[in-house]
Amino acid sequence: MVQHKKDLAGGHGEVYMPFSLNQKYPSGGKEPAWQYLFPAAKLSMDPRSGVLRRHHLLDRGVQRAIGLAIREAGVYKQANSHAFRHSFATRLLENGYDIRTIQKLLGHADVRTTEIYTHVVRKGGFGVRSPIDDTF
Repeated sequence: MVQHKKDLAGGHGEVYMPFSLNQKYPSGGKEPAWQYLFPAAKLSMDPRSGVLRRHHLLDRGVQRAIGLAIREAGVYKQANSHAFRHSFATRLLENGYDIRTIQKLLGHADVRTTEIYTHVVRKGGFGVRSPIDDTF
């Protein structure tokens, strides 16, 4: 958020928005909700418009940052961004979310890809929790 405010002050705090979204939300590209979760360290020229703006980090940059944080934390187990993805899906299953919701969140085209996570959870009753479970 601090970086975004600095970018706005410098006249560069606007992200690219596709044409139809830009028509619907003309100032949306400057709003905090549309900013990147992992912004790039430097401004760069947008090849579509020629506007100088901050883009998002490439996935490799996020992976490097996660790897560095894991090493600095002294974690000696194999861990990476993909492990977080697996943990996220597994926790959703453990908490009773349905497989189709998880499929959509993970961006899997085929539910069979998402079903791979179900072998980890090993709960009877398809992982469904009774409402009475929440009262005790």
